[in-house]
Amino acid sequence: MEKADMPIGAKFAVIHRAFRRELDAALREKGITGVQFGALRALDRLERGGGEVSQRDIETLTRSSHPTMTEVLKKLEKKGFIEVRPSETDRRRKQIRSTDKARELDRAAFRIDEKTFEKFAAGLDEKQRSSLESMLDLMIGCVCGGEKEGRES
Repeated sequence: MEKADMPIGAKFAVIHRAFRRELDAALREKGITGVQFGALRALDRLERGGGEVSQRDIETLTRSSHPTMTEVLKKLEKKGFIEVRPSETDRRRKQIRSTDKARELDRAAFRIDEKTFEKFAAGLDEKQRSSLESMLDLMIGCVCGGEKEGRES
């Protein structure tokens, strides 16, 4: 196989865009946008930390404005991906909770990711795939200070 003649950053960008296209197409089939999915991913991450999750928590993690997140959460609630309830600790606040439907969507997204990786890595043997994943983990550790976002078992 011939080496692609482009900078390494461009190679990562090409792969990222291809993964996004696959995920976005699958999300569209489920009636959800990439922005809405990003909010659900943020909610999932915050729920794993324990305690109540508020709209402000999601806004902070996704770097979204209050009006934008208000609309995103309204749509997610209408579609059955989240529940919005009064806070148990402060009735002035609302807590956001993911539903089983959101958790299934998250699992489906990981399956899509795995299938996409299989498609893109079709020319690699098992040792090369394992090495690639190890190298990517190391790189993520460098850029994220050791913090990786991903599926926990």
